[in-house]
Amino acid sequence: MRRFTADYLERTRRGMWESREALAPLDLDDRCRILDVGCGTGELTRVLAEEAPDATVVGVDADTDLLAAAQDADPVADRDDRIAYCAGDATRLPFPDDAFDLVVCQALLINLPEPAAAVREFARVSSELVAAVEPENADVEVTSTVDAEASLEARVREAYIAGVETDVAMGDRVRAVFNEAGLSAVESRRYRHEKRVDPPYSEADLTDITRKASGAGLADHETELRRALDGDGESGNGDKGGNGDGYDELRREWREMGREAARQAQAREYERVETVPFDVTVGRV
Repeated sequence: MRRFTADYLERTRRGMWESREALAPLDLDDRCRILDVGCGTGELTRVLAEEAPDATVVGVDADTDLLAAAQDADPVADRDDRIAYCAGDATRLPFPDDAFDLVVCQALLINLPEPAAAVREFARVSSELVAAVEPENADVEVTSTVDAEASLEARVREAYIAGVETDVAMGDRVRAVFNEAGLSAVESRRYRHEKRVDPPYSEADLTDITRKASGAGLADHETELRRALDGDGESGNGDKGGNGDGYDELRREWREMGREAARQAQAREYERVETVPFDVTVGRV
């Protein structure tokens, strides 16, 4: 399974649940026990607890550092005693059969080498529903006042998908995985999460702009990008290398784009909109 830092998860999921419309198919008002698998820093775990007032919600993750961050975000003085966290592997969950009436994950299946094995395990520990919230990384759209940004983002995304070793662009294939796991009445609906940057900029916006100018944002995925662009191992499509640009050249162009974004931000002229489609897939045990 691929690993991420708490900071990375916070940046990439910021504002994801400002609207709760996408959670409607989970029938949260009727839930008693919910399991959030691959809970990371616990953002969705806490949202589930808010939306399911009568439920106990358990967040499980294999990364104990992320679990510590989840607990830190829920201080003891204010902690909802309906929320608990524990360590565990998505394909070997430490719970008995039918322990929950809803098992859900967010951006987990795309990061697993065998997503079907995890979904079968979800079905084992759920007595009613299994749900997955997964982004469609191949269909992300970006518009920006920096001319080069949208095209550079597209190049990075294409190389990343080619270089990563899991299926990060599963799209509607999540439904097939649910069906293969024996779930019934499988339904999926697509939503779009919009990330907007415009004046007045938040502190988080300014941090993201600074990371562009330094190349730090690109470095988050250096291993995957080098694999695709520099022929460091086989890319996701089975071919050596990628489009020939090379990671170092791409990084140079990225930093130049970031510096222009910083200049525009200083003049309060920088605007960027990123639209990330994600699918909510629900099946019945």
